[in-house]
Amino acid sequence: MSAVAVEPRRERTNLLAKVLAFVRHHLLTAYSLLFFAYLLLPIAVVVVFSFNNPPGKFNYTWNEFTWDNWRYWDGVPGIRSSIVLSLQIALLASVIATALGTLIALALVRYGFRGRGTTNILIFLPLSTPEIVLGASLLTLFLNMNVIFGFWTILIAHIMFCISFAVVTVKARLVGFDRHLEEAAMDLGANEWTTFRKVTLPLIAPAILAALLLCFAISIDDFVVTYFNSGNRITFPLFVWGAARIGAPPQVNVIGTAIFVIALTAMLVNVLVQMRRQKTAS
Repeated sequence: MSAVAVEPRRERTNLLAKVLAFVRHHLLTAYSLLFFAYLLLPIAVVVVFSFNNPPGKFNYTWNEFTWDNWRYWDGVPGIRSSIVLSLQIALLASVIATALGTLIALALVRYGFRGRGTTNILIFLPLSTPEIVLGASLLTLFLNMNVIFGFWTILIAHIMFCISFAVVTVKARLVGFDRHLEEAAMDLGANEWTTFRKVTLPLIAPAILAALLLCFAISIDDFVVTYFNSGNRITFPLFVWGAARIGAPPQVNVIGTAIFVIALTAMLVNVLVQMRRQKTAS
C-alpha cells in the first residue's frame, strides 16, 4: 500500500480518536447541563408567565408582557390570606420541628437507651410513608379526639412530618462530630451548658440551619397532609389547587417566582457565609 493512501487513513484515525477523547472528557458535563436544564425548565416557565397578561382566566398561553401581575400580586381574592397562613404555619412548624429534631438527634447519637433502635425506625417511618397515609391517619386521630380542624391541626400535622427531616439532617452532622473538642472545653473548666453553647452549638449550627430551611420548604408547599387536616382554612397550595379548577391567575406564578428567588438567595447567602468562615478558620 502506498504512503499516499496510508496518510489519509491515519489522519481519519487520529481525528476519530480526538473526537472520542473530547466526548469522553465532556460527556458528564453535557449530561449534567442537560439534567439541570430539564429541572429548571418548569421554573423558567413559571417565571416567564408571571409577566404574562392572559386574555382569559387561564394563564397557559403567552399573550403580552405586563408588570401588573407583580404590581398587584394580591389582586386575586383570597391569595393574600392564604400566603399569610402558609408563612405562619411554615415558620412555626420549621422552628418547632427543628428544635425538637435537634434534641432527638442529640439523644440518639450521644446516649444509649432501651428502645433506641425502635426510635430510629419510627423516625424514618414518615420519610418512607406516603403522605396520603400520614394525612389520613392524622385525620382519623383528630376526628376521634373531637379536635376542631383549622390552624392548630395544620400546625401539628406539619410539625409531625417535619421532625423526621430535622432529625436526619442534624444526626448526619453529629455522627462525624469530634467529641474531643467538648472534652477539651470541659477540661478547661467549662460546664455542660457552657460547652454546649460555645462549642457544640456553633459546630452543628450549619446542620441546624439546613434542617430549618428544609423544614420550611417542605411545610410551605405541602398539599396532601394539609388537605386532610385543614378544615376551612386555606393555605397557598390549597388556594392554587382550588384556583386551577376555574382558572390560573398569573399572580400564582408571581408568588411561586418570589418563593423561588427568596429560597435561592437564602441558599447563596448560606454558602457565602460558610465559605467566609472556612477562609477565616484557615
